[in-house]
Amino acid sequence: MSNNNAAQAEKVSQNPFDIFIVGCRKGWNLGVFNLIPNVLMAFVLTYMLTIFGVMDWIGNTCGGFMAVFGLPGKAILVLCATWLSCGAGVGVAAALATDGSLNAHDITILLPALILMASQIQYMGRLLGITDCPKKYWPVLMVNSVLMAFISMEVMHFFI
Repeated sequence: MSNNNAAQAEKVSQNPFDIFIVGCRKGWNLGVFNLIPNVLMAFVLTYMLTIFGVMDWIGNTCGGFMAVFGLPGKAILVLCATWLSCGAGVGVAAALATDGSLNAHDITILLPALILMASQIQYMGRLLGITDCPKKYWPVLMVNSVLMAFISMEVMHFFI
């Protein structure tokens, strides 16, 4: 550790007010630089797919599969976006709710799946790579989360 870093480490305040302010700054930066861009990208992408008719095609193509969970076909877009980024999944869900493709009942069924399979692609390298998890287990871990997400949607559909 250099002298500058050592001096800075000693200056870390233990005052609860200062700790709170530092936490607020970190939360603000996370929201502004990570979450908002993902959600905004999801809104724009959803709008573009709607304009070109891709949303209707996906809704018709996946309608039968998603009906098992009591959801419209377009709901699969929320799951696909969530697999890449949780913020994008939330953005797609919000965009579909805004245009009337999803309602509160549909979102409620999707919520556990959002949590269970959120951002797997992003975290695959960040978490599994750092923990030295053998790569032969990565597919099993990925499939397990997706499978649990589908089971959670079926359970939610049953209870709601």
